[in-house]
Amino acid sequence: MDKLKRYIECYIPTETCNLRCHYCYITQQRKFNNKLASFSQTPETIRSALSVERLGGKCLFNLCAGGETLLSEEILDVIKVLLEEGHYVMVVTNGTLTKRFDEITLFPTQLLQRLIFKFSFHYLELKRLNLLDQFFENIEKVRACGSSFTVEITPSDELISSIEDIKAICLQKLGTLCHITIARDDRTSGINVLSDYSFKEYQNIWGTFNSALFNFKTTIFYKKRKEFCYAGDWSLYVNLSTGVVRQCYCGRELDNIYDDITKPLNFNAIGYKCTLPHCYNGHAFLTLGNIPELITPTYAEMRNRVDNSGRNWLQPELYDFFNQKLADNNVQYSLNEKKISSIKDSLYGVWKLPKKILKKSKSLMIKAKKK
Repeated sequence: MDKLKRYIECYIPTETCNLRCHYCYITQQRKFNNKLASFSQTPETIRSALSVERLGGKCLFNLCAGGETLLSEEILDVIKVLLEEGHYVMVVTNGTLTKRFDEITLFPTQLLQRLIFKFSFHYLELKRLNLLDQFFENIEKVRACGSSFTVEITPSDELISSIEDIKAICLQKLGTLCHITIARDDRTSGINVLSDYSFKEYQNIWGTFNSALFNFKTTIFYKKRKEFCYAGDWSLYVNLSTGVVRQCYCGRELDNIYDDITKPLNFNAIGYKCTLPHCYNGHAFLTLGNIPELITPTYAEMRNRVDNSGRNWLQPELYDFFNQKLADNNVQYSLNEKKISSIKDSLYGVWKLPKKILKKSKSLMIKAKKK
């Protein structure tokens, strides 16, 4: 069984979409600019920059764009080279771009077994555009080629009147219910739930889907994390266009994967300094084990479902990979190492400066003392 070394959250700079969902985070912040992903480096350079050797082992990559991830044709080559390198890859998609799925399903079988599609089920938009059948046909296409999949809905208030219809079509097409995530309002400082209902009412309404994903997220939403977190070491947030590496969504800039691919990357855990009000995507970061002492389900439980024919959404090889914890294959910091990590983070503005600037700064400090 392959060992999970790191979790790499990748931002794909596509900020346009063929759907217009009212709860979309990009729509809320008015970031749609009809821009497709453009990568500054070739797929082979991206592969080298994120090699198994450089990252210390096989990693789980999550590829997610600001809009629809698969709109850009360039992303197909990126997916392929990461799989060829031996990594496991997740692709967030609205499931409507049949041509892209046709191309991806031609990948070699050994690559497809390490690939999972996270289908976002945008029911109202799919219904409005008459794309419901196409959506479920593409899911079956993924299953047939040997890849894994998961299906989830962003539960907005506008969908509540359609809950029974959604359940019916899921049971008909999938043989089980879909997963439920949590709709968030990124315009609020507390990253609140995007709903007019109280959180308890929201839980009662959407809890009827019996989704492990939703059930876990409701236990961590609104809870500030104060434990030592290994984001920045065991997990990274990478912009695949610019190459910038950050500890997490809120973390420090650690490195750039493209600056010199012959050199090791800088890793430094965010530790106790998370500035987010809560770990809103903790269904991945926390279940994979960025906070080892926190007891959670596995990420496999967050993504899998078993249909009424006994079939799993996750294929065996991928399920086993998802079922691991990052602490299984990484060494936890000693108390002293945690202190050093915190100091490095505090001195971020100094230790990351180019040597020439540091040398110049030192020279100016010496001159100032002589005056």
